[in-house]
Amino acid sequence: MKIVKEMILMDYLLQNYNRTKAKNLLKYKEVQVNGKIITQYDYVLKIGDDVSISKIAPSLLPFDIIYEDDEIIAINKPSGLLSERTAKESKRTAYMMVKNYVGKKHEQLYLVHRLDQDTSGVLMFVKNKKLYEYLTHHWNDCVTMRSYYGVVEGKMIGRGTIDNYLAESRGQEVYITKKGGQRAITHYEVIASNKHCSLVHVLLDTGRKNQIRVHMASLHHPIMGDKKYGARSNELKRLALHADTFSFIHPFTHQKITFTTAIPDSFEKVVKKH
Repeated sequence: MKIVKEMILMDYLLQNYNRTKAKNLLKYKEVQVNGKIITQYDYVLKIGDDVSISKIAPSLLPFDIIYEDDEIIAINKPSGLLSERTAKESKRTAYMMVKNYVGKKHEQLYLVHRLDQDTSGVLMFVKNKKLYEYLTHHWNDCVTMRSYYGVVEGKMIGRGTIDNYLAESRGQEVYITKKGGQRAITHYEVIASNKHCSLVHVLLDTGRKNQIRVHMASLHHPIMGDKKYGARSNELKRLALHADTFSFIHPFTHQKITFTTAIPDSFEKVVKKH
C-alpha cells in the first residue's frame, strides 16, 4: 500500500493489527518497504513508500497445498510432521506453518480434524469461526468420506469390516474393549499383496484416535512401521499410512467438497518388491 503521509512504521501497522501481531510481523521479517525487509518499529515511512506484508510462498512450504479459498485450506501433510502443537513442540507443526502462510488476511485459523504425526495425507483447516464451530458440532452429519491407503504386514486377501469399541489407556495407547469406550467402524479392501505385506484401502465410518492402526493390528496385520501396535518391519522408514481422500458437505453452500492425494509411490513399490 502506498503511504499518503509521513508516519512511524509501528503506527502504520497498528492501523491494521493489534500490538502483538504488529511486533510479530516485524520480528519474523514479514514487513517490506519498497521491496526491502524492515524490522525497526520506529522506521519512518515517507509519502509514496510502498508497504507490503509478505506471506510464505507456497514453494517454501514443506508440503503441497491441495486447495485454498477464502474459507478453507487443505494440505498434503508429510509423514513426521505434527498436525498441531504438543507440550514438547509448538512451532514446527502443520498448523503453525499454514497460519504463517495465510498471513494477515486470516488471523483466525482452525484445525477441524487431525492426522497422527507419522500419517501423511489430506489435512483440512478453515479460516472461518462460524464454519469451524458448525463442523465441530455436526461433524458426522457433514463428513461423507475419509479413506486411507496403508501397507500392512503379512499377506491379506479380500475385504471386510471391523466394528467394535475403542478406549485409551493412561499411557495413551488405544485398545479394543467390551466395556465402555467409543464405537469404531473400519471397512478395508486388499488392493495387492505378497507373502510379506499387503496394500489395503480403508474407509472409515468413525474417526477414533489410532483407529486404523489398532484395527489392522487386531487382525494380526499391523501397519508397517507401527512399532507401537506390534509391527516388526519398517522398510519404508515411516508409518505406512496415508489419508488419500477427505469429503464433506459444506453446511452453508450445501456443496460437496472432496480433497484427494495420490498414494505414495513407496507404498506400491514395497508390495511389488517381494
